[in-house]
Formats: sequence, structure tokens, C-alpha cells
Amino acid sequence: MLEQLTQLVQQYGGEAIVKNEAIPNELNQDVMQQAGSSIFTGLQKIASEGNMEQLAGLFQGNNAVSGSNPVVQQLSEQLTGDLGQKFGLSTETASGVAGNLIPNVLGSLINKAKDPNQKGFDISDIVSAISGGNGSSGLMDALSKYGGQFGLDQNNDGKVDMSDAMAAVTKKGGIGGIFGKLFGR
Repeated sequence: MLEQLTQLVQQYGGEAIVKNEAIPNELNQDVMQQAGSSIFTGLQKIASEGNMEQLAGLFQGNNAVSGSNPVVQQLSEQLTGDLGQKFGLSTETASGVAGNLIPNVLGSLINKAKDPNQKGFDISDIVSAISGGNGSSGLMDALSKYGGQFGLDQNNDGKVDMSDAMAAVTKKGGIGGIFGKLFGR
């Protein structure tokens, strides 16, 4: 997933980084690589802290491009700190890069994850990469809380649990079907 994030940072980094006069040209590539790495590690940190609800919420609607989204805020703070520490960028410059880059990168990542025609952006792979492969229980908790809203209650018992997941797996073509339904694919 780091590779996909790096591609998106390259795609959106032109305006935020390359055309930014406060960032020396010789640092452009390093700043882009650091931005991709910071976003990825930031997402992993959010997952490791058990904030799967925030991550699940990120994939719903268009709030990934909102500066008021708690995930966007946390990632922006991390990237701002990383750019200041590693490259000596002023807080204003680093914050500007983060504020421009993170909503665009996350918005594109989510749109690509929701598009079944996009290769390399499968939602289950993204969740697995973010959670280090250990996100299934936290994700199941988030699914239990919000899953009924998305039609994931397979047996209509008023809760989303492992029996619903098993029913979805057998009916919908695997765990990708569960994630696909949750995230609108």
C-alpha cells in the first residue's frame, strides 16, 4: 500500500511540493517520499490505537477531503511534524503541504478503493496493510456498530457479528464482498 500512497503523493505533490518555493527543488523527491511514508505510518498508528471506527468513517461519504475529519487532522499533524523535523521546513510551510496534500491523497485513495476497476487499490488489501494484518477484530467491531446501516446484517438479528460475516462470505464471494458492501463497491 505504501507504493500506492507514494503514487498518489507523486500525482498530487506537484502543487503542494514541487511548485512550493519554500521547499528547495533538491528536496522535492525526498519530501514526497516522506509524505507517503508519513501518511501510511499515520494510518497504521490510528489502527494500532484501536480507532477502526475513524478509519471506517473515512471510507464513508466525502469527508476524507475535509480538514475537520479527525483522521485528516491526525495525519496532517504527523506530516507537518515529520517535514519540519527531517527537512527543517517551517511549521507554516509543512502545514501548508500537509493541508493541501493529505485531503487530495486520501480522497483519491478512497475513490480508487471504491472503484472495482482500479487495480492495486482493493479495500481489503488497504485495511490489511493499515492494520498490519491484525485489523480483522477491530474492523469487525466497527462493522458491528455500523454494519446494520449498510445492509450487512445477513440474518436480520439486529446486530452484525461473525455469523453475518460467514453468511456474507459464502453468499458474496469472500471477505472482499463484505468490505465491498461496507465501502460502497
